[in-house]
Amino acid sequence: MYIDTHTHLFSKQFNADRAETIQRALDMGVTTLLLPNIDEESLPRMLECAKDFPACKPMIGVHPCSINANYQSELNMVARELDRGGYIAVGEIGLDYYWDITFKEEQKEAFRQQILWAKQHHLPIAIHTRNSFEDAFEIVASLNDADLKGVFHCFSGTMEDAEKIMSLGGFYMGIGGVLTFKNGGIDGPVREIPLEYLVLETDAPYLAPVPHRGKRNESAYLPIIAERLAAIKQVGLESIAQQTSLNAQKLFNL
Repeated sequence: MYIDTHTHLFSKQFNADRAETIQRALDMGVTTLLLPNIDEESLPRMLECAKDFPACKPMIGVHPCSINANYQSELNMVARELDRGGYIAVGEIGLDYYWDITFKEEQKEAFRQQILWAKQHHLPIAIHTRNSFEDAFEIVASLNDADLKGVFHCFSGTMEDAEKIMSLGGFYMGIGGVLTFKNGGIDGPVREIPLEYLVLETDAPYLAPVPHRGKRNESAYLPIIAERLAAIKQVGLESIAQQTSLNAQKLFNL
């Protein structure tokens, strides 16, 4: 059994074959599919996906790339949906300095606010940290306590970064298709990080693992990532499936 802890199956890229895509994942033993929201525009599609497919579990949040001068409107949506209930986490939230830093301070404020709401509602957080790990970690650490837990999605950092994450107490690292890339650069840290701190993810439709790199990613490819992790850790594939699923169940209260 596998759990894909981060997959955007509500993306328009799956409009033509969403049901078939989800069935392929189930056929490959990926029994649970966690959907991180992007913004108010994506919310109806995400909720419809979760409603139509019981394996899909919704999160609520605003992606940092959707934070702009009118970000308060997006935050109001998150507050409203959290009060409505039915979500397993607050995500996808965080900081992204890769595309644009025009609204850097607004990203930080939105990140802080959503973390506070996650604590208030006793929900874990799914964190996006593209080119922004230091700032994101500083914010998380400043708000960290026994009520906060989460995952640093798409971990691609150093062992020093991993040690910082583990020091928080209730946080995991999401491992995806980058692990299969020839020059992914995370084999070393992943080899040293205890399996108890790792969860699996695809980030579909993005970051497809080798041999599908450059094509549309999907949750059915999660076992490919698990196989690579098993090879790096030099343990059986069953151990990878069992421990990462246990970690995900613990983190997301599944």
